[in-house]
Order: sequence, then C-alpha cells, then structure tokens
Amino acid sequence: MGLMNDIGRGPVGVDTVIFIYFIEEHPQFLRLIEPLFREVDKGRVELITSALTLLEVLVVPYRTGDHLLAALRIYSYAQPPSPDCRYFSGSLARRRTGPDQNRVKTPDSLQLVAALSAGCTTFLTNNRDPARSPHFEGGFL
Repeated sequence: MGLMNDIGRGPVGVDTVIFIYFIEEHPQFLRLIEPLFREVDKGRVELITSALTLLEVLVVPYRTGDHLLAALRIYSYAQPPSPDCRYFSGSLARRRTGPDQNRVKTPDSLQLVAALSAGCTTFLTNNRDPARSPHFEGGFL
C-alpha cells in the first residue's frame, strides 16, 4: 500500500503542496497520495495543517487572475474530508522561534508547529529543505 504503510498511527501533518497535488490531480504524485485521501474519507486518518494552507493554495490563482480556479480550490479545500486547521496563536508562534526552527523558513515552520501541536509523528511534504526536527525523526515523506 506504499505511503499508507509508512505513515503509522495518529494524525498526519500535511504541507500545502500535498493538497495542491490532490486538487490538481498531479500526474506524478496523485497515485502516491490518493490512498491517503481515501483513508481520510473513510475516517481512518486525520489530516492536520495550518491555516496558512488555504492562503497558499490561493496564491497562484489570484496572482494570475484565475478566479474560477481560486473558487474551485476554496470549494475543494472546504469539502469533506477537510483537514483540521490549526490557527496561529501566541503559543504556536513562540514554539516557532525555538532552536530547532532557526533554519526553517517561516511558512514551513508554522506548518511543522501546527502538526506538532496536534501530536503528529508524520509530516507529509515535498519540500526538500525543511530542517529535520527530532519530533519527526523518520517521519518526513
């Protein structure tokens, strides 16, 4: 079952790009992540992301003036199974400034902290640069 065997138990932290791949049915990555979204749909897996994800999925459509695509992404994001969004709070922001986070760009850091706040032990991203956090040891896919 591939990805599903690697995820393990508990909620799964998910970076924005995973949602973009799913919404756009990316030819290279859809077959890898589709099982994840099937499990979410069945209620077997909970996805965690930060509120930043909705903003990030809208950047390109708004930049190009494609309001139809923006509306589609908003609709897709809000439909079940929608992720549990962690909103920014003072405590999340303070965790973002810890010693593990110094090498991580702010958007990546906020995504990671949202996942940590929900007890995720796995974080899905295609970002090649996130600093390895000891909280996700072996948990980056």
